[in-house]
Amino acid sequence: MKNILLLVHDDDGQEARLQTALDLTRALDGHLTCIDVTQSPVVAGELYAGFGEAVMLTDERENEAKNRAALTERLSHEDVRWDWTDATGDIASCVLEAATLADLIVLNRTLDAYPLPDMRTIASRILMHARKPIVAVPEKLERFNTAGRALIAWDGQASAADTMRACVPLLRLASDVHIFMARDGAEKTEPSEAAEYLSRHDIHASVKIIDDGLHAPDTLIAEEAALYHADYVLMGAYSHGRLLEAFGGVTKRMLTKSKLPLVLGH
Repeated sequence: MKNILLLVHDDDGQEARLQTALDLTRALDGHLTCIDVTQSPVVAGELYAGFGEAVMLTDERENEAKNRAALTERLSHEDVRWDWTDATGDIASCVLEAATLADLIVLNRTLDAYPLPDMRTIASRILMHARKPIVAVPEKLERFNTAGRALIAWDGQASAADTMRACVPLLRLASDVHIFMARDGAEKTEPSEAAEYLSRHDIHASVKIIDDGLHAPDTLIAEEAALYHADYVLMGAYSHGRLLEAFGGVTKRMLTKSKLPLVLGH
């Protein structure tokens, strides 16, 4: 887990993404790749649409040029290895194109004050197609504590197992790892098996299982994270099928409401 891909775009979540990417790159002794996306504008209606799009694209390019100048200056003073790529188009598509050799992709969950860019949808698309973990952070996050307490929200499905395995280098850095499962009868792998797997990597996790059919899993995860004083939550994403997730599934709600960084994989 050495190649960290960071979405660069001038929005309210950028500072949190940048700080998270720097924290992860340092802790994992990795390399940071910045993909700076100038978003293609969408103009409603046909009259003068081409002219309007051209003007908006020019403005967007000017904003991102200023953004790039500021961030590259900052990065030149950071103690991480980094490179920079510029792209123009749809944010999710540009990130996916750059993500072929990435081990971890740093994005946001929903930006609270921003209708656009729609970071929850962007994160969801990248999750579904990149097939590698993303870190989705709240916009006010000041740092990602890699040496903190990691909560694994375990549902016993393949996506949770795949995400946990991919993130072993990150979990090794945690001061404590806790596996939490709200049993629903659909699990294929028990949390005790996950803990046994981690122990072979010298990661010794505690396990907690509850039976609660009254509350939504995301509510239970949030309550357990608060009780455990977790610094981030690691979980599989979209493990109950696209149809259920489209109508308000666990992943969608976590990307909307989580107060903690989310490490998600599909």
